[in-house]
Amino acid sequence: MKLSPKTLKRLLNFYPPYIGAGIKIEHISNDWSELQVSMSLRWYNRNAVGTHFGGSLYSMVDPHVMLLLMQLLGKKYFVWDKSAHIDFIKPGKGKVTAIIKISAADLEDIKQKTENGEKYLPEFKVEVRDQENNLVALATKTLYIKKKPTD
Repeated sequence: MKLSPKTLKRLLNFYPPYIGAGIKIEHISNDWSELQVSMSLRWYNRNAVGTHFGGSLYSMVDPHVMLLLMQLLGKKYFVWDKSAHIDFIKPGKGKVTAIIKISAADLEDIKQKTENGEKYLPEFKVEVRDQENNLVALATKTLYIKKKPTD
């Protein structure tokens, strides 16, 4: 099913786990190359020491690289999350934000590495930053991408 960026943004913002964690999709570019997501610290999503839960920090960045690449590459490719790792750098307090970007160079690299049917496992780094632009967490997402066979 082909969605517009505006429709996907609405759907994700009404996704119950995101509502419960206080996660909000702020923007998805019309060309699907960029997504901005944020999470404000509230009474219902703070942990025992008064900061963001690590799992919530990861949740706010989890599916977005895959979702953007699915739209950018289209139905001719398998695009799956393969693995992830997150480093917690500094306690997350207040509003935190992540901007996920897929560049034209990223797309060209993927297309070149998969043009003969090979799988490709690109890594994408996603930074979570606080309101003072301090790095709070760094997520590394590894995706599985493969061109679908033509029948």
